[in-house]
Amino acid sequence: MKMKDRMHRGDLYLPADEEILSYQTKCLERLYEFNHTRPSETEKRQSLMKEMFAHIGKNCYIEPPFYSNFAGRHVHLGDNVYFNFGVTLVDDTYIYIGDNTWLGPNVTVATAGHPILPELREKGYQYNASVKIGRNCWIGAGTVIVPGVTIGDNVVIGAGSVVTKDIGSGVVAVGNPCRILREINERDKEYYFKDRKINWAEIE
Repeated sequence: MKMKDRMHRGDLYLPADEEILSYQTKCLERLYEFNHTRPSETEKRQSLMKEMFAHIGKNCYIEPPFYSNFAGRHVHLGDNVYFNFGVTLVDDTYIYIGDNTWLGPNVTVATAGHPILPELREKGYQYNASVKIGRNCWIGAGTVIVPGVTIGDNVVIGAGSVVTKDIGSGVVAVGNPCRILREINERDKEYYFKDRKINWAEIE
């Protein structure tokens, strides 16, 4: 079996394989173009994003610089997804991000792992595990999401969290390691930040 075929199976493989590196370089050429666009070149950015990502929904927006091992080639984005500055996707295998999900500045989503056994690392082996993030999520600035994690729908992950295990839907979760703090509740329908009330009459 070719090394490239092992990337999405969770098997150990060698990422420095010539076929993989050639494929990766072509992807990174597009990423370089994207990161060197001018702020006014919105149409060019959208065109490049359609080339870069495995799937990209409607009204997605990414603030450069954006970092990615394969320029999003293994990433599936829903509609209305937003990445703030400095998002890193270690997309050696598949990443799925649902509709209306926002990633804050300097969020890292990693699918690549390296064996604990030193002898395997010396030989350059790696394995990958997919990450899934649901709909209507807000991933706070500086969060790290490790390989194999699934985050449900309607989740807020607090800034600086390290998500090492699955997080269910409808919760606020924070910390290192990230743990569920509370469920999203009735108070959240009245207050949007501390004691600041939502003025529903002004909400379109």
